[in-house]
Amino acid sequence: MAPKHKYSVILPTYNERRNLPIITWLLNKTFTENKLDWEVVIVDDGSPDGTQEVALQLQKAYGPSHIVLKPRAGKLGLGTAYVHGLQFATGDFVIIMDADFSHHPKFIARMIAVQAEGDYDIVTGTRYAGDGGVYGWDLKRKLVSRGANLFADTVLRPGVSDLTGSFRLYKKEVLKRVIQSTESKGYTFQMEMMVRAKAMGYKVAGVPITFVDRLYGESKLGGDEIVEYAKGVLGLWLKV
Repeated sequence: MAPKHKYSVILPTYNERRNLPIITWLLNKTFTENKLDWEVVIVDDGSPDGTQEVALQLQKAYGPSHIVLKPRAGKLGLGTAYVHGLQFATGDFVIIMDADFSHHPKFIARMIAVQAEGDYDIVTGTRYAGDGGVYGWDLKRKLVSRGANLFADTVLRPGVSDLTGSFRLYKKEVLKRVIQSTESKGYTFQMEMMVRAKAMGYKVAGVPITFVDRLYGESKLGGDEIVEYAKGVLGLWLKV
């Protein structure tokens, strides 16, 4: 029997009070259905909207072994949020993703399966490969994003169709080493991490994902999912 892996999701949040319960519920669903050991490390940058209070309720609901709260005093940026969260991640694999439903947790199972198939160091969700796609983006944004990716791909030749994507599965040790060598802290952080990982010789695979624009204010989960979620939350709240 292969050793059982544990997956840590690092979730940077800022004003995600409404999205956090749903994303947590879906993460729990994904990991539980696939019988995987998991935790979510929530790195909240001092959200004024009550995100941390919601996170505390979620910790009560799912238990402190699954929900780890590591807030910071203010908005310190995405790159440093991962560095901060990584200190507390106890899994041997780390998943980085957005809390705003750009990334649907249902793709995690596929990413994990692909990683296991080829013993990859990094699996990245790609929006422009296979059956991946973008919903809720107007044509201009699609073209700009696609243009940015194409430009990066041509200039940097990393061989990954979605360099700017921020939905990735890393071996924890690999993520630590890549993050240490990454200098940018802002928007280019994800891109630089990928270029550095390639330069360091790490094995990278891509999994097609659909990328969806923010959940609030327009809903992008299907009606069935929302009903299922509501039932699940109700069940949880009754248990707490």
